[in-house]
Amino acid sequence: MKKLWNKMMRGLYDWTMNLASGPKAVWALCFVSFIESSFFPIPPDLLLIPLVLARRTDAFKIAALTTVSSVLGGAFGYAIGYFLYQSVGVPVLNFYHYTAQFEEFCAAYNQYGAWIVFGAGLTPFPYKIVTIASGVTHLNFIVFMIASVIARGMRFYFVAWLLWKYGTPMKAWIEKNLGWLSIVFFVLLIGSFFLIKLFGGE
Repeated sequence: MKKLWNKMMRGLYDWTMNLASGPKAVWALCFVSFIESSFFPIPPDLLLIPLVLARRTDAFKIAALTTVSSVLGGAFGYAIGYFLYQSVGVPVLNFYHYTAQFEEFCAAYNQYGAWIVFGAGLTPFPYKIVTIASGVTHLNFIVFMIASVIARGMRFYFVAWLLWKYGTPMKAWIEKNLGWLSIVFFVLLIGSFFLIKLFGGE
């Protein structure tokens, strides 16, 4: 089973990278960015990096298209969670008498929903899980979209800026370190938020 999974993932990876070298690479990037936000396992960074390297003068335009496509895909993931929950989730919860517990989960999720969406949009944590969960728990859609735009924009513009400024030498470094860099950045951002809240309350 593991071999089959690895073979399937390798096939998806090769298919994704072939799109990056095709004549319609920008549209391929937009497509992958959209579907990655709800179900596709390959991150759009794998197309973004070679595409920006090939068209460094269009780096920020490409980052903008990636951001817009990803956020729209996130809205689609939200819709999946929202509508499937209504048609499938509610009857199941009622049957097992778990409605009250799920409502408690929703309240806890929505209390920190903006930060959860922001963290998933910025870091390697699967953004698709949070887009669907946000729909299931009925997280405020405007809050969801604002957090998604900021997080996805920061992530893709950061990658585009590094490649635009430093070029090819940054490719391997970004692929190797983007995950922990984004996590560190997110931790620092959260820490700053709590410091502001702490000193603001004094």
